[in-house]
Amino acid sequence: MAVSFCGKRLLLTRTNLFANSRRHGYIVLVPEIGEDLPEKNPLSSANGLPEFNNATIEKCVAAIGQQAIAAEKSVKTLEDRLGSPGPPLEDVIKDVILPLEATGAPLETTWGIAKTLYLGSSSRLPTKSYMTIHERARSARRAKFNSVPIYTTLKGALEAGTQSAHGKDTTDPLAIGEEHRLLQKYVLEAKLSGIEVDGSSKAELNEILEKLSQERNKLQNKRDVAVKKFQQVISDPAMMKEFPPTVLQSLATDPSQALKGPWKITLQPPVVASFLEHCPDRTHRWNLWQADTRKCSIHTDKSLENSSHLEAIRSLRKRQAKLLGYESYVHMSMETKMAGTVGAVSNALDELLRYARPAAEQELGALQRFAGENGFRGPLDIYDVPYWKRRHLATIHQYDPEALKDYFPLPTVLSGMFRLAEQLFGIRIVEREGVDVWHEDVHFYDVFDARLEGPPCQSEPIAGFYTDFYSRENEKLSIAGNAGWMVGIVNRSVAANARPLAALICNFAAPLYGKPSLLTPEDLHTLFNRFGRGLQHLLTECRYSDVAGLSNIEWDAVEVSGHVFTHLLHDVDTIRTISSHYTNGNALPEPCIEAIQRRRTHLAGYRLCRELYHSQLDLQLHLTSDYWLDVVRNLYPRYHTFELDRKDAHPCSLLPIFSGDWGAAYYSHTWSKMIAADVYSAFAEAKEPTLRQEVGRRFRETFLALGGGCHPAEVFRRFRGRDPCPTALLKTLGIYKPLHGPATGHSKAPKDEQHSQQ
Repeated sequence: MAVSFCGKRLLLTRTNLFANSRRHGYIVLVPEIGEDLPEKNPLSSANGLPEFNNATIEKCVAAIGQQAIAAEKSVKTLEDRLGSPGPPLEDVIKDVILPLEATGAPLETTWGIAKTLYLGSSSRLPTKSYMTIHERARSARRAKFNSVPIYTTLKGALEAGTQSAHGKDTTDPLAIGEEHRLLQKYVLEAKLSGIEVDGSSKAELNEILEKLSQERNKLQNKRDVAVKKFQQVISDPAMMKEFPPTVLQSLATDPSQALKGPWKITLQPPVVASFLEHCPDRTHRWNLWQADTRKCSIHTDKSLENSSHLEAIRSLRKRQAKLLGYESYVHMSMETKMAGTVGAVSNALDELLRYARPAAEQELGALQRFAGENGFRGPLDIYDVPYWKRRHLATIHQYDPEALKDYFPLPTVLSGMFRLAEQLFGIRIVEREGVDVWHEDVHFYDVFDARLEGPPCQSEPIAGFYTDFYSRENEKLSIAGNAGWMVGIVNRSVAANARPLAALICNFAAPLYGKPSLLTPEDLHTLFNRFGRGLQHLLTECRYSDVAGLSNIEWDAVEVSGHVFTHLLHDVDTIRTISSHYTNGNALPEPCIEAIQRRRTHLAGYRLCRELYHSQLDLQLHLTSDYWLDVVRNLYPRYHTFELDRKDAHPCSLLPIFSGDWGAAYYSHTWSKMIAADVYSAFAEAKEPTLRQEVGRRFRETFLALGGGCHPAEVFRRFRGRDPCPTALLKTLGIYKPLHGPATGHSKAPKDEQHSQQ
């Protein structure tokens, strides 16, 4: 879980810092300065774009205070109107939704500006200040979903049907669907907040939610302490000889002595992953691996054990679901998922496992032989796999990420990526000079609709986005394991006359001594993924901000567009378009292109098995009442060829599931990859440029345009003409082979238009 900022909701799900824990019955107060501010947003310039250079902590807090009060007053005014005697409302969209959007849109915009500043210039908006803004904005936003009169009115309109809800006929079926989804969102948000629970049950629910928040924080804090507590200093250069220079510099106690050391090894996830991948000494690998898997358990510091908190969280979530009328926390989770049912998820995961497990066994067998041929004695263990996987990929497939960097200078990559989007989706991306930005490295681009007549300079842009790609030590936020974000600053809203505005913020190496920023394959993946998500925010055609772009998309489908774009990254033509040597412009050699493509399929079965294990572990921990260790012991052998270490306590530090918001939803990452692979297969099947552009047009008109205004199962059907199937993902990973035994068939996503997102 696990963690990108791809819209207002996803920002709250990536780390505990942004945990979207619900607050019931109270709000977090900040000084309400700014009530006498002018109607114009003090953070916006005359051209409607934010004045980032003039944005201060005081202005951000003042704007949020003013706009939060306005949003809460709007809710109170509506409640008074709905509670007064008189004829029923003829049009709930016009009389309820639009007033809420009119006061909510400025709040969301200021919140988006604050997020952008926090990520792009954290020295100007530190964590404490941002969290003050974040809490105030979130509490104000929840007001409209915690209102009984609004809930009763919208639920009645929803139950009465589209005709009664609109109070008029319409010839636009897409508008009907979008407004239907809008009503669903309000009703489901309120239901999951406990609005239908009253009396003693309401008090019990509030107590459960308060305890749940406490237990999640305790688990998070203990894990953080355990990570910081472990430190290993390595002074022997022989232990670090295979590490890339950039990694050595990040680990060195003195960055200026990166090649000499000493180096400090911690339990930060990126450090653990890099160390296991590059350390040639097996004893050192085992030492770090066992410290990582045993942290927060009774086998280490008992004061930091998380087992009790893990069990408490499971129990509290189960009670929460029961009070809200669900069989389990997983069944409650399905309300906000494309899959719709526990059975649909289980069928898909089982079908993927049927192919992944045999592939993993073959892959590990080949890896064992390779290790043996290169001096390794004895059977491989799980902590050996990352090291020998890297060496196998480098030796057999000539994959060298450090050498590949020279062929991917950021300006060339950006030019090719923008050109790809323009060709596929009928847009034009044009840089605009003179825009107010938060740093000189930041650029701004207008997005034009190329389907309209006339050159871009003579038409109005449909959206815009900022780019801030370079890391800046002590000035820009850097979160371990998260290389980039897509921040939705402004959602499209016809009522507020607002065009989509976004920011792509990454932490790539900055240009140095005339050398441009050179991207690693991982950097490329991050850039394409975030840009794909950004396109869904920017090219939405929804009319209401609450369902525009990435808003209101079910959790297991919200990553689809990002994954589709990363699939396009592996096309030969795309690789050639975005690459050339930064010194002489030479084309990327064919063997290098093949190496990049092989990396995606290398040990793919093994990697998929691990993803499936964590997905199923999450589901079973929230479906059953068995002790967590018993659940692990039962599941582990199905997905691993290695034996479970008797002191392995990895669930005790699974933050995305237990302190984050991915409990009973971790499978969403695999599900979205499955959907994206099926979508991408349509591009792969289109061999001619004109056919490929037709697929791109269809993708824009469905996944990019419809956003949260249409259920993703229906969006997929409109694009593909059928329900999704796991086969495309298996083929993309190179592990699809005909198997004996009955096939499980398509993994359908039923209940179209029945569920909205939380």
